[in-house]
Formats: sequence, structure tokens, C-alpha cells
Amino acid sequence: MDRRTEIIEAARQSFTLFGYKATTMDQIAKLAKVGKGTIYTFFKNKDVLFEHIALQMVAEMKREVEAVIDHDLPFTKNAHHVLMKILEFREMHKLYAKLIEEEKSMNTPEVHTMMTKIEDALLSFLEERIEYAVSKGEMVANDTRLVAYLLLKAYLAVAVEWSDYHENELTEEQIIDLFQGTIFRGLTP
Repeated sequence: MDRRTEIIEAARQSFTLFGYKATTMDQIAKLAKVGKGTIYTFFKNKDVLFEHIALQMVAEMKREVEAVIDHDLPFTKNAHHVLMKILEFREMHKLYAKLIEEEKSMNTPEVHTMMTKIEDALLSFLEERIEYAVSKGEMVANDTRLVAYLLLKAYLAVAVEWSDYHENELTEEQIIDLFQGTIFRGLTP
């Protein structure tokens, strides 16, 4: 592994364990077993390093999401697979979970900015799929960006937040039935 990659991995580990705010360049250097000056030969500052790692995470998420798309299936089926994969990624990727936690508890401006970029990337991805479905006549949507936002936030609320306030966790089948009977019914011709 080269020095740059070692630094990136050490920074990812530090951001995951401690969050953005508590991570220092000294910690990253110690974890990477390099001098702090070596980090600055590759990254201007902690913000640039943080953004690099977060954008790598978004690219990884997109690859995983693209892998579940079956172009022979209708939009509503693919939308469900895509949204469930996003939620799965959110639950399994510890850095993403840490960023969500830090944004909620500390409202760190840099984390908020990065979470906005991540959400924007996810919305753009969903919006492209919605526009494609509209072009094929599979669905009707005047404002594809707003529909993408509605789908993402509704899935997050139902699949993740529901169990925070209710005793029973919803099954994937219950979520599919709910969306098929409500939101998707309103979007399909």
C-alpha cells in the first residue's frame, strides 16, 4: 500500500471512530505511521481529506446501488431495490453512520456540508432513474427532483425511524406493500 492510501485509510478509521470534529491530523499521522507533514504533501488540510473520503464513500454507494438495478424490471421494483440498498449501506457503513450521528448531536458545519453533498449525490442518482422511468412512460412526475426527495426521505422514515418510536419493526414486504399502495400508485400512469 502506498503512503497516500495509508493516509486515506488512517483518516477513514479516525473519522469513523471519533467523528470529524474530534479527529486531528496528529491522530491520522499516528495511525498512518507517517509524519504530519507527509499528510500535507497529499492533502491541503483536514477538510480536503474528509471530503475525499466522503466522496469515495458516495462512489462506493453508487456502485453498490447500480449493481441491484435490473433494467428488465419496472421502475417501482428497481426503486425499491435501490432505496433498500441505500438504507443497507447506511446501516452497514460505519463512517456514514458516524457522520449522521455527529450531524444530529453536534451539528458540526463541515459534517452538515458533507451530508448535504451526500444527499445531493443520492438525489441526483434517484432523479436520473425517475427521469428514465418518465421517458419510458412507466411513471408520471412533473418535478423529478422533488419526487426523488420524497422517495428517499419516506424510505428513511419508514425503514429506519419507524422502529425508533414503535415496538414493531416493519418487514421489507410491509414496506414494499406500503409504497406500492400509496406513493408508487400515485406516480404510475
